[in-house]
Amino acid sequence: MEVIVAKTSGFCFGVKKAVEKVYEQVGKENVYTYGPIIHNEEVVKDLEKKGVCVIDSIDELNNIKKGTIIIRSHGVAKDIYDKINAMGIEMIDATCPYVLKIHKIVAEESKKGRTIVIIGNDLHPEVEGIKGWSVTPPKVIDTVEKAMEFHANIDEKICIVSQTTFNYKKFQELVEIISKKRYDIFIRNTICNATEERQTEAREIAQKVDVMIVIGGKSSSNTRKLYEICQNECKNTYYIQTLRDLDLYKFSTAGCIGITAGASTPNNIIEEVHTNVRVKF
Repeated sequence: MEVIVAKTSGFCFGVKKAVEKVYEQVGKENVYTYGPIIHNEEVVKDLEKKGVCVIDSIDELNNIKKGTIIIRSHGVAKDIYDKINAMGIEMIDATCPYVLKIHKIVAEESKKGRTIVIIGNDLHPEVEGIKGWSVTPPKVIDTVEKAMEFHANIDEKICIVSQTTFNYKKFQELVEIISKKRYDIFIRNTICNATEERQTEAREIAQKVDVMIVIGGKSSSNTRKLYEICQNECKNTYYIQTLRDLDLYKFSTAGCIGITAGASTPNNIIEEVHTNVRVKF
């Protein structure tokens, strides 16, 4: 059996940097992350065992009197930064640099009066954070139907950005629909390069294997998109979090297996899956 592991699988630059920043604080008292630092349950559980707590709301933030708060890799809205600074608590910003770039674009363009359109999942924490940097009411679009329904005043100026982990082809499709409406549009493709490369490689591998394994947290948006891309190319695609979720006997007749993983998946989990697949077959 041949096993192909995607070269782009595992931690991206932004995630690696964020996780390292949290582990540097392990051992100190009262260390918190605002939201899970990344969308990987195994990493979050390990940090919790080491004393790092997760807070998820302003109410929880208000109850903190001292300690260190680390901003998650997905970023947060401007009012969260302002709140932490006003409290005088130490803050470490682990926001992905690509996300910080979007915050800057949104803040600057909305101040110019442009309506911000975010191509992404409205409920994703990255998108929630991006919305919080716009001084004009932002719009979020993630489907063809919403793109078709989008309307603005004829003299309204639009700025389009994207969630960093959004499907690149779908982004292009939605932007094309909106562009046909002939508004004054400023478009910034803010999907990170690592996401584009990961999606492209996953698609290419899935096209030539009998079975495709996608590894990542169930709440990981970029892993979910990898799964959807691979499933379109290979019907025998499986989405797992760890080796525990994998039934290796399903693959006994496969001649070639592909493995990829989301940007929040630690290398040790990828290696464990790869090793066990090779050993079993």
